[in-house]
Parts: sequence; structure tokens; C-alpha cells
Amino acid sequence: MAKEIERKFLVSGSEWRDGVEAEIRIRQFYLAALADRTIRIRISDGGSAMLTLKFSGRGRGRDEYEYPVPLAEALEMMPFALGRVIEKTRCHVRHRGYLYEVDVFGGPLAGLVIAELETPDDVPAERLPAWLGQEVTDDPRYYNASLALGDLPEAAE
Repeated sequence: MAKEIERKFLVSGSEWRDGVEAEIRIRQFYLAALADRTIRIRISDGGSAMLTLKFSGRGRGRDEYEYPVPLAEALEMMPFALGRVIEKTRCHVRHRGYLYEVDVFGGPLAGLVIAELETPDDVPAERLPAWLGQEVTDDPRYYNASLALGDLPEAAE
């Protein structure tokens, strides 16, 4: 089991694009979603799939378990998705030794760009990149499960 501190930010500006190291095309969907736990399937670059179980913890920490799933089975499960299937391109961008995952959403969420930072430690504000906008870590509208199941946030409208 991995413990993580996960923070989310809206992205302001495009300076981050100069630091992109890798891009991954992702389709993900939820098979179960409750306030304190989710079960999702993520298909990366159309070639591999992972089953992820997340359980809420205290503060910004959460418990997460991941398991590979045969791609054919993941595709068979997609019709059972709750809500919309999320389509996004995840860009890896490093800043001061930390890896930021910048998600550029497509489909009904086009226009939304969210940066996520997952670390074992809490990064102080002065070490964050200037291209990060408003922190939305504690705003449930920007959780991936909410993006799949709920109304579209203003940034995607």
C-alpha cells in the first residue's frame, strides 16, 4: 500500500508546457464511487490498464492500491462505467525535484487543466511553480470521481 499526499491546482498560463517530459493518453472510468472510497479503471495509451482502489484518510493523505488488469477485460468493463468516461492527456513536468502531473482534459471536460502533485511530504508554497493557479485540493468538484459523475466545473464550461 502506498501513502500519498495529493494536492491539486488549476493551471494558470502555459509556461509548464516547456518542461513536458512525457505525455500519456488516458481514459478512465469509475465502477464504484462513495465519499470515502472509489474503484476505477485507467487505460493508458490504449495499451495497458490498471484497477485502482482509493480510500480517504486524514487530511491530504489517502490509501491507494493498484493492480494490473488485462486490457481486453478493462474494455469489457467500460460499459459499466458510472457517469462519463474521462479523457485526458497527462503531461509529466518536473519542478524543483518534484513531478507534477498536468492533466489536459478532452471531451466534455475540454478546457480544464489541472496539475496534481503526489508526494510523501507536504511541499511548502514557496517551492511550488509559478504556473500553478488556485489550489483545489479540498474542492470535491475537481476530484476525478466528481468530474466523471457530477456537473462540469466552471473551468470546463
